[in-house]
Amino acid sequence: MRLTKISSAVMAVCTTVVIALTACSGGAQGQGGMPPQSVSVVTLKTSAVDLQRELPGIVSARQVAEVRPQVGGIVKRVLFREGGRVAEGQQLYELDDAVYRVAQRSADANRMSAEAALETARRSADRGTELLKAHMISVQDNDNLQTALHKAEADLATAQAAADSARINLDYAHISSPISGRIGKSAVTPGALVVANQPDALATVQQLDTVYVDLTQTSGEWLQLQQELAAGGKSSDGSDGSEVHITLQDGSAYPVSGRLQFSDVTVQPGTGSFLLRVLVPNPKGLLLPGMYVRATIIEGTLNNALLAPQTGITRDPKGNATAMVVGKDNKVEMRNVTTARAVGDQWLVTSGLAAGDRVIVEGLQKIQPGMPVQPTELAAAAAAPAATPAAGSAK
Repeated sequence: MRLTKISSAVMAVCTTVVIALTACSGGAQGQGGMPPQSVSVVTLKTSAVDLQRELPGIVSARQVAEVRPQVGGIVKRVLFREGGRVAEGQQLYELDDAVYRVAQRSADANRMSAEAALETARRSADRGTELLKAHMISVQDNDNLQTALHKAEADLATAQAAADSARINLDYAHISSPISGRIGKSAVTPGALVVANQPDALATVQQLDTVYVDLTQTSGEWLQLQQELAAGGKSSDGSDGSEVHITLQDGSAYPVSGRLQFSDVTVQPGTGSFLLRVLVPNPKGLLLPGMYVRATIIEGTLNNALLAPQTGITRDPKGNATAMVVGKDNKVEMRNVTTARAVGDQWLVTSGLAAGDRVIVEGLQKIQPGMPVQPTELAAAAAAPAATPAAGSAK
């Protein structure tokens, strides 16, 4: 009986001790006994950022001339090397010109005959004027002499035009290059019959020392750009000869940069896009017409852009972007964020964040909104990124 009372007393004491310990433990946790979670943050700052976009493009020759005959005849000689360079005015084809030489000699003879007739008519008209003054011929006779003179002048003009036409046709029998550049293959060989203004070209000459790269940009991208520039302050609109960098099909960078020459003023209804034309030097002939390339073009500059590290922006299955931010009391806050595009390894933020916000970039898996944290600035992530092509928009 006595042992039972002792045991009961011991149990009571133990229970009291356990309750006290539990209460102490609970009180310590409620007062923040566990240390705050350490996280790395980046403090956002505004800066000027070049807005760049990579667009697909196709190379075209700066000048293209399709060589066609302007008179008919048999091809006598081909005077160029296929694939080689030709100069403006260089003879490319020689046609059999025997008929045209005969026509020119006949026209020259008619011209000389008209010149002789004009000289005779001029002398007769001069004598008629003197005789009229001496009242030795009638006014009507003098008028006839003057009329004959004018007709002789008209006949000479007609003969001269015929002679010029014959000379031009003879020159056309020697087909020359209208521009300087590289010439492709010949569509005819000696002995072939060609006709004036035929639909098929004899050869094509292309000027490739400088080439065009034609880019296409959608009207939606252009409107987005205008909104971004309006929100951040525009200092350039990319239409004043901005520098453009070309990337070849194999992914290598073209060694010479081009210049934006002009933007088209009409949007194509079928595609919703418009043309941008870039002029690119091509001294080594690496760019050939029809080649597909990609061009990185500076569209404008945001003077007060806000960039957030991509590691600090997460997205839900629907694509909505959020960021975890350390508040003034070092507690985690979740922000809904809107981003416009990627700039290097950062997002261009248009809403949801502001300069001075501390965005958590490391330790996200260990925190929840409302938790106290111990923030540490991540200097490497805060550095501004190098200028790189901007990706498509994301929100």
